[in-house]
Amino acid sequence: MNKSQLLQQDREHLLHPFTDFHDLGKQGTRVITNADGAYITDIDGHRMLDGMSGLWCCNLGYSRTEIADAIYEQLKTLPFYNSFFQCTTIPSIELADALSEVTPEGMNNVFFTGSGSEANDTNLRIIRRYWDLKEQPNKRIVISRTNAYHGSTIGGASLGGMSGMHKQFQALDYITHIQQPYWFGEGGDMSPEEFGVQAARSLDEKIQELGPDNVAAFIAEPIQGAGGVIIPPETYWPEVKKVLAKYDILLVMDEVIFGFGRTGEWFGSDYYGLKPDLMTFAKAVTNGYFPLGGTMVSDRVAEVIKAKGGEFTHGYTYSAHPAACMAGLATLNVLRNDKIIDNVRETTGPYLAKRWAELGDHPIVGEARSLGMVGALELVKDKGSRARFDDKCTAGGVCRDMSIKNGLVMRATGDTMIIAPPLIITTEQVDELVEKAHRALDDTAKALA
Repeated sequence: MNKSQLLQQDREHLLHPFTDFHDLGKQGTRVITNADGAYITDIDGHRMLDGMSGLWCCNLGYSRTEIADAIYEQLKTLPFYNSFFQCTTIPSIELADALSEVTPEGMNNVFFTGSGSEANDTNLRIIRRYWDLKEQPNKRIVISRTNAYHGSTIGGASLGGMSGMHKQFQALDYITHIQQPYWFGEGGDMSPEEFGVQAARSLDEKIQELGPDNVAAFIAEPIQGAGGVIIPPETYWPEVKKVLAKYDILLVMDEVIFGFGRTGEWFGSDYYGLKPDLMTFAKAVTNGYFPLGGTMVSDRVAEVIKAKGGEFTHGYTYSAHPAACMAGLATLNVLRNDKIIDNVRETTGPYLAKRWAELGDHPIVGEARSLGMVGALELVKDKGSRARFDDKCTAGGVCRDMSIKNGLVMRATGDTMIIAPPLIITTEQVDELVEKAHRALDDTAKALA
């Protein structure tokens, strides 16, 4: 088919996620046709450095034949079998064992799902089951944060704190939200250190308001990804750990974005020294080559669920899909054998931090922040007051389009530009990324003038 035929069929039949269908109908979609390494190419032959790793998931880029071959060989041997009714497959057993080796200490059990959204729904089921078996049925409330993202199912979106999503469905009433640790946007005149402590103490205040005997869990991303790569002040997580130590409340870490090396450690929990009770993963576990997610369950929780007996009435057809698990095993092998995470921690992460910080000098950038292989730029009209261009978040949309024009995929979250390039990116490609981002900022400034 030619391009016009494809775009016509897209308009007539394909409903895109997180899309204004009216706008898409007028503008048309961008058709991606092939990819290699850290680059993608569209149907017009326009080659772009993928600064978002697909959708935070292709950490190893697009040319890993080891993963594709592992999937193909498994599909020839055993394309599918379920893990219901006391059955399993060899890949699911082997991946569960491999994950217990690389996840934080004390996490030795996994419940496989098809996505991060399903995994966070699973977390809600496990939390409820755990406290029922502990004979503490009043522990029902789950605390999350505003502007957090935990998926798009009813459960996952309820856990998330994005008001635009909540307007389009009825959120679960046993989930509540507290302040996010977003210093640039909400810190006012406070120092980052002061604001980090305040944001953490909002958790304590909410627990006291609700009553500790009624609170089941606190869920958070180590760094808020889709919310705008919100890197918490250094004081935030140490203070949260103090709060959680005071109460008998489960800690759920959503590592869908930051798991498998993005911070320069295996997981964001490792980077911040956290010991979660439940840990959500997905995306990069298979390098995006096959849908797979899951929940790592701590020994504390798993022992109660296993010892008390009774059926856990929850699961998915594709839980522990054998081909997905083979993709996961192949991905973990590449991460370990090629020392990908070590390279992010020791070389490319620090280099990206140095080069990315230079963009903070641009006239329309209020803050340039990064950690490991993520970064954000706050687009502002006035640096001193942090005033935005307007209240319609148009600057981000303009900059996103200018970025694509200049051969770089950056994502706009409101007027915050974010990146999450593949972990395999070289220092030369970091230079390319920063140079293209600078050109996009120049073009944006001209367009907004």
